[in-house]
Amino acid sequence: MQYRNIQGTDLKVSEISLGCWTLGGPNWNFRGISCGWPAVEEKEAIQAIRWAIEKGVNHFDTADVYGDGHAERLLAKGLGSKRNDVIIATKIGYYKGTAEHPYEGLHVRHQCEQSLKNLKRDYIDIYYFHNCQFGVQNQYLPEALEMMHRLRDEGKVRVIGLSDWSEEALCKMIPHIDPQVIQCWGSALDDHYIREGSALHTMMTARKISYVAFSPLAQGLLLDKYHPSNPPKFESGDNRLNSKRFSKDYLEKLEPRMKKIKERFGSSPEALSRMALQYLLYNPLVACVIPGFRNERQVKCNLAAEDKPLTAQDVEFIQNTLQV
Repeated sequence: MQYRNIQGTDLKVSEISLGCWTLGGPNWNFRGISCGWPAVEEKEAIQAIRWAIEKGVNHFDTADVYGDGHAERLLAKGLGSKRNDVIIATKIGYYKGTAEHPYEGLHVRHQCEQSLKNLKRDYIDIYYFHNCQFGVQNQYLPEALEMMHRLRDEGKVRVIGLSDWSEEALCKMIPHIDPQVIQCWGSALDDHYIREGSALHTMMTARKISYVAFSPLAQGLLLDKYHPSNPPKFESGDNRLNSKRFSKDYLEKLEPRMKKIKERFGSSPEALSRMALQYLLYNPLVACVIPGFRNERQVKCNLAAEDKPLTAQDVEFIQNTLQV
């Protein structure tokens, strides 16, 4: 396993790390919108976590909202006595509980303390603001940031990070928060916002900020799991419910492009995982990718990409094939 630094810190994370959103199971946000995944088998998830550690994975990413704490607790079970030997990232910003807003200062502290209890740790290695939505005219930003700094000063947080789905939102908020690491989506289907010349790439390079890419397999689309002849159907509580990316029309457009990809890189899940993960790792801005997992088989598939980098020609081929 190869490791990369989170710039400006002493943290070295495995290039292929693991995201724990799936471990939360089905979930709905306070607006009733599905924001989880199908339930996982606890024993299989624990087995997968332990196998990953044996193979060199040292960084796990979760959040308070993933199953409303269930993912954090399940991760702690899986890590067992190893929980202080790895780098754990978690987030705040989507679960507001009884607070008026998720970024109220006292709520930030409460959620940090609850995450520490869930994870059975004394500190969080990377604590992310999960989104850039700090209220009308960012009214909750000052108290949220002040509390985050206090938690860092108290030793309960080591590194402050920032996450969002929007490049524009991240660029607006980075100067205020001054994070050491950014987490956002990225895949071989679309990574324009972290390519050289983009506003985000320029800002992160100048400020020496590292990038963590979530959804690097595009939720299974890059593993060729879904086909237009039989579009997937998702249950309530699954974040993919009603997503246009899993519609017949989208899958029909993707199918011929994936055929070209398979002809060059292979058609097995392991070959396609290597293509997708190493595509992002070719970018020096990317510290790691955090594909999700449900069981040991999926972790093995993800780690099949380990130490198998792509060439510049491979990267160009992928861009010309998938990003059209």
